Amino acid sequence: MMNNYDGEQHLNVGTGEDITIRELAGAVQRIIGFEGELRFNPEYPDGTPRKLLDVSKLKALGWKPKISLEEGIRRTYEWYVSRLSR
Repeated sequence: MMNNYDGEQHLNVGTGEDITIRELAGAVQRIIGFEGELRFNPEYPDGTPRKLLDVSKLKALGWKPKISLEEGIRRTYEWYVSRLSR
């Protein structure tokens, strides 16, 4: 998309699927092998109720994600770990 889009409007990049903070934290926990407890305090708000980006402009241009969010987190984590060992 970066090579083919020259519009002035911003484009949100994402899957267009909603995910909660709890679900995201759980995915990271699984991927990195964290065995500790995740604790959430419902007394404190975590910002906006929804964090879903509108990706309709991007999809209208024919773009769609090739990998899932979880796979992207996994690849990023593996890349990071491989750089730590250098």
